[in-house]
Order: sequence, then structure tokens, then C-alpha cells
Amino acid sequence: MNPVLVADPADPRVAPYLDIKERDLAGRQGRFVAEGKVVLNVLFSARRFEAESVLVLESRLPGLADTLALAPQDMPVYVAPGPVMDAIAGFHIHRGVLAIGRKRAPQSPEELLATLPGRALVVVLVGISNHDNVGAIFRNAAAFGADAVILDAGSCDPLYRKAIRVSVGAVLKIPFTIADDATGLVDQMSRHGFGPYGLSPRGKSDLRDIKRPERAALWFGAEGEGLPERLLARLNTVRIGMAGGFDSLNVAAASAIALHHFAELEKSAG
Repeated sequence: MNPVLVADPADPRVAPYLDIKERDLAGRQGRFVAEGKVVLNVLFSARRFEAESVLVLESRLPGLADTLALAPQDMPVYVAPGPVMDAIAGFHIHRGVLAIGRKRAPQSPEELLATLPGRALVVVLVGISNHDNVGAIFRNAAAFGADAVILDAGSCDPLYRKAIRVSVGAVLKIPFTIADDATGLVDQMSRHGFGPYGLSPRGKSDLRDIKRPERAALWFGAEGEGLPERLLARLNTVRIGMAGGFDSLNVAAASAIALHHFAELEKSAG
């Protein structure tokens, strides 16, 4: 692997990295940006997504030998001094490590569910548009052994740069897909044998009393409004017990508690 020095921000070879923040909003025509050494380690080792190139701050290159050794041998590695890299990105890149990845062809929920093992745990996100929460939930899902994540069309893109960064690369590792219709997804998952558990402060059952079935789906809604009533009516609703006078948690925190509970049940069963 031969690093290529980039001295001009207008060099066409680094055009995919131009004006990162603005293009976060406008989209990248099938590409995404991965940021930071830890995230690149996951991108290169998991190999779920194709890495097109890397752009590295000149001073960071010596410390990236182990990370770049995981990358495809023919992948371009562009190196730039600080002022040039900042001019390319449109702001100061203090981590100094970026990569461009290519999104995969969309997979339907049916296709994803068909690939899961007989004993499986899936996280379902409905209307979660906050990138920090989506990234944190993916991180929790990876930490506690979830097999996949399914998001509805109202949730944000997990491959948004900030979501990837907050997930510490988990978005690039855990299989996920988008469902057009969350209500129809309940029936679809039921046909695949998944017991549906919807987290809600008004849940009928306490999380501590839940016994894990062979296949389980944990459903989470957006901050504030939570899961829609039409969905809650079709799910086994679950609450997280907490001190009197307080009945809600950040959705990412709630996902960590619920996923940990199911991971403990898995340990005790196996």
C-alpha cells in the first residue's frame, strides 16, 4: 500500500471528502463517511461494506499501520497536511482519519429475517430520528449480542456520519435493514417466530419478569411520544421499573437495560 500525498484540496481524487457537513445533509449517492481509527478498524475487519479510500492527516499515518493492514490491498490511501485536510472537509478534522465506504444494495426485512439463527434477538426502532440515539442503540445492540436491527422509514439513516461515530462502528458490523411499514412488520416478524416486546413506561409487565423466548424482538420508539398506540396494542408491552415519581429514560439508556436483561437471560439459559 503506497500512500499518495494530496497537496491541493481541489484534487479530484479526494472529491468525495469535500464539504463533509453539508453533504451529510444532502446525501452522497450511495456512499458514507467513516471517521476515526476505531471505526475504520471495524469497517476493514467486518467487511460488510466496501471501503473505497482513506484520507489521513499526515501526522497520523505512522500510527495507522495496523489499521491499514486490515484494509483491501488495492484501496487508495490519501495523505494530507493539516491545512489541506481541513480545507477538503470544510472544518477542522481533529481525529485526522476518514474513509469513504459504499452502501450495500438494500435488503428487505424478509430477506434479513430469513438469515437469522433459530435463537435470535432483533432490535426494532420506530420513529427514532436522533442520530446520537440511533448510534448509541447500535452500540448497545453490539455489546449485548443482538443479531440484527430493523428501523422503520421514520428513523434516521444509520450510515449518517455521526450515527456511525457514536456507534463506535457497530453500525458497520450488525446487520440492519429498513421496513416501510412498522405495523406490517409485527405480522412479518410473528411469522418468523419472534415474540414482540414493546418498551413503554406504561408497559403491562416489568422487564425483570420477562422470560426470553427462542426468538425475541425488542421494540423502541422515539423520545417523548414513544411507540405509537397502534403498535403498542399489538405488542407485549414492557416497562423498566424505577424510583417513584419518575417513569422514563432516554431511549438509548432504555435499550441498554433491556438488552442487558435479555443477554443475562441468554447466559443463564446456556
